[in-house]
Amino acid sequence: MNLSKDDFKKVIDDLCLLDDIKLSDIPDIDLYMDQLTKFFDDKLGHLKRDENDKILTKTMINNYTKSGILMPPINKKYSKRHLILLILIYNLKQILSISDIHALLKPILNNISTAEDDIIPIEEIYSAIIDIKHKELENYCDVFNDKFKMILDKTKDLDTDKKNLAELFLTVITLVAQADAQKRLAEKIIDEYFKSIK
Repeated sequence: MNLSKDDFKKVIDDLCLLDDIKLSDIPDIDLYMDQLTKFFDDKLGHLKRDENDKILTKTMINNYTKSGILMPPINKKYSKRHLILLILIYNLKQILSISDIHALLKPILNNISTAEDDIIPIEEIYSAIIDIKHKELENYCDVFNDKFKMILDKTKDLDTDKKNLAELFLTVITLVAQADAQKRLAEKIIDEYFKSIK
């Protein structure tokens, strides 16, 4: 039940290895809805915390289309552009609301149905997100070391059993506090700079 710095690094390394779909893994052929949801289950199913969790459902896809962050399928088929957008949406919705995702993507992708007016090509956005995520995770152990020292200092006088549990608890609380601060900063930037773009 003890989470050492080495254990923490291993958890981060595991996240780096498992978390992403490579651009080369996205099929160039169009997929029907069932093929699309199977693709996501196959590629991201390991992220489920519970076996009943859903990575992507037909209802989610239809809601994304209705909200304007995903273009409708063409002849009931979804293109590589659809898949890339769905992966981006999946990643962004872990932190942002659907309306925030819409506000963020709209001025960059303009008409989501076509690549012709994208300020940044969607493949480049996707590659950048993958690169940034990997860099963040690689550097996270170094960044977290100071916080880990603080956690150890706060728990140094506790009995071993209580100390281990307290360290885990404070580690989770620290991660939640960081995630909350970063989420609020992202929302503030979206509110002030993206929601005003017409």
